[in-house]
Amino acid sequence: MSKPTPRIALIEDNDDLREELVFFLQSKGLAAWGAASAEDFWKQLHRNPVDIVLVDLGLPGEDGFSVIEYLNEMSGFGLIVVSARGGQTDRLRGLTLGADVYLVKPVNFARLAEEIDKLWARIRGDGLSEDSSLQEAAQSSNWTLDAARSCLVAPDGGILRLTAQEFALLQILYRNPSQVYAKEILHDQLFEYDEHPETHRIDVILSRLRKKAREQRFRLPIRAIFGKGVVFIDS
Repeated sequence: MSKPTPRIALIEDNDDLREELVFFLQSKGLAAWGAASAEDFWKQLHRNPVDIVLVDLGLPGEDGFSVIEYLNEMSGFGLIVVSARGGQTDRLRGLTLGADVYLVKPVNFARLAEEIDKLWARIRGDGLSEDSSLQEAAQSSNWTLDAARSCLVAPDGGILRLTAQEFALLQILYRNPSQVYAKEILHDQLFEYDEHPETHRIDVILSRLRKKAREQRFRLPIRAIFGKGVVFIDS
């Protein structure tokens, strides 16, 4: 059985670049379609569901930041920024709003394909086989991290839906309950290695998780250990 491939949408107002990128992705065997604006994207999304969205920031009408924020709140989407804006402020804003990857134009197509592959692996459960489950990776756990439904299931049956970033972070912690992970280590495993990792990105994901859990009265099994890092409490 062939492995499933991600369905991809590209929001890009430059007609030539949009057509070139869609053609490239389709040549890689991926189901891909393009939209010239956020408004066009929302209309098409109802008819053509996707797994990963490539977003330009400087769009006519609703901008890319708004799209990223809304898709992140909806959960279930991998988000990649492809923008000419390479400044640190725009980069941090995009990542803070929920982008998984931030690429600056002119984008290298091979690099883009590589980032899509890595993000898709994270979304699907980091390469676990179809016969495996995250519960098997930590059989003693009272919790279940469900890759099929992208959610965390509590011992009492409560369910917390997760975004791709939230799932990937919890997956690392879940596999080794009671092990404290420094935020720098979490950053390197979730994103690219960086001599000066932006651990703020980990703080943002954790903050969103806690806020979501509070709103749903869901007891989140992770703790921050001052000066050391983050740990999954298996109890």
